[in-house]
Amino acid sequence: MDTSLEKQKKLAYVARRYYLEDQRQSDIAQELGVSRPLISRMLSEARELGIVEITIHKPGARTARLLERLRLSSSIRGGVLVEDGKDNDATNQALSQGAVELLGQLGARRLGVGWGYLIGQLVTWLEEHPQPDSAVTDICPLVGNASIPARNYQSNENVRLMAQQLGATPHFLYLPALPESLEEKQVLCSTEVYRQTHQQWERLDTALVNIGDYPSSPDFASLVRYGGLLQQQRACGRMLIYYFNEGGTVIQSDQDFAIQIPLETLKRCPNIIGVCSANTSAKALGGALKSGLFTHIVARRDLVGGLLE
Repeated sequence: MDTSLEKQKKLAYVARRYYLEDQRQSDIAQELGVSRPLISRMLSEARELGIVEITIHKPGARTARLLERLRLSSSIRGGVLVEDGKDNDATNQALSQGAVELLGQLGARRLGVGWGYLIGQLVTWLEEHPQPDSAVTDICPLVGNASIPARNYQSNENVRLMAQQLGATPHFLYLPALPESLEEKQVLCSTEVYRQTHQQWERLDTALVNIGDYPSSPDFASLVRYGGLLQQQRACGRMLIYYFNEGGTVIQSDQDFAIQIPLETLKRCPNIIGVCSANTSAKALGGALKSGLFTHIVARRDLVGGLLE
């Protein structure tokens, strides 16, 4: 006769094969040389003995728990977490939709928009799903325009398209994100164009800020702006064109010539939404959360769950 421990091991084996490995009861019975009804009784006994515990979650319950844990451990007040899609494109579409829904929940009116892959995806989603009754009245870029043709980094064009789909007024920044030098930045930031944009930044109630990884191979502009600082301080992620490390420290350089919303101005915005793409790493998200800048998050649920656990 089986001892109690041996019996529990056999019940656990049958339960694992059935519940975790998706084996049919008839297949398990054939494997063990017993009848299928016996396997059914063993599964029932495993539940009675507590070897198997079945938990049924209400829709959205796990997401609510994750957001509550974020509220308790960071500056996050809320957000939208989405399930992984069948591929990265599907996941990014879900993240884009979640970001637009969050803007509605917050009642965003004066919106600042960053750049990056997910911002470009969000613009594409809006083109397919216009929101003409949105509460947003004004949109402006948080960073200047890139010299590369990639749409994701054309700040003014993204603002124009978003404003068109949200029924808002666009405000443009006709300055480059990365001038040639610190001296050129100082000249450009003394212009009327920059002054007007800075006034828009001061009036924002909501900012959409991309959270991405620090590239494994830094680009030339980053090396010129920071020298060896990014490596020395172990940069792990990027928001706008700022870099930060795992401790949440935003790395500062006296030679930084990027044109983007100043950090002190951004911090005064009531709602700062960090938007992650399907490829944003847990390391980058963790550093972003530790920075204390963000009030809301849009991310994959599994990314947040893995980070917390």
